[in-house]
Amino acid sequence: MRINKFIASCGVASRRKAETLITDGKVTVNGNIVTELSFQVDEKKDIVKVNGEKISLEEKKIYIALNKPEGYITSVKDQFDRPSVLDLLSDVEERIFPVGRLDYETSGLIILTNDGDLTYKLTHPKHNINKVYKAIVKGIPDYSDIKKFKEGIQIEDYKTAPAKLTVTKALPEKKISVCEVTIHEGRNRQVRKMLRAINHPTLRLRRIFVGKIGLGDLEIGKFRYLTDKEIKYLKSIE
Repeated sequence: MRINKFIASCGVASRRKAETLITDGKVTVNGNIVTELSFQVDEKKDIVKVNGEKISLEEKKIYIALNKPEGYITSVKDQFDRPSVLDLLSDVEERIFPVGRLDYETSGLIILTNDGDLTYKLTHPKHNINKVYKAIVKGIPDYSDIKKFKEGIQIEDYKTAPAKLTVTKALPEKKISVCEVTIHEGRNRQVRKMLRAINHPTLRLRRIFVGKIGLGDLEIGKFRYLTDKEIKYLKSIE
């Protein structure tokens, strides 16, 4: 098994993150540092360590949907020692990691798993998996704003792929509105940047769907295990 796939299958990190760990010299096999991504591991014999800790294959695959609160990061830790979504999953014994990310200020649905192959597939740009957000914004977007979303918006040094913006509730007396935004990219703070670009900055943002997986009535800060039907759907994505 290739070294990056082995690390992902152990539930340590996604395959992409595993590649970084390897090239940074953080991985050893039988005491020797390995930096070649093509290195093959004998999972039955070789002793693999990441940052000095021995890792082994996760036998039981876990798939979780979490309603992330605002004020939590979607990585293990950061330089500011902010709380992580993993802190909300202390009851889960297996080592799991998020599929994709939600920014610190955004709440809502995030999927976590120890299935590295599935994570790699779901985060690969070619799959164009829709992600749906509910946003409270300043002002009320009009037809021209909706058209801009549909055509793609120039943000910083890139133009977004076509997206969908729908005003679901207008509150002119409060000078705000509730909108639904659908994108299939996953760039950093993309929804917020798109809404700011049309002069309707975000006041609150919550993700409610990843593909066909919905947040439903899951309470903030709580999690649930995905159903067999949901897992089958995720694995069927090509």
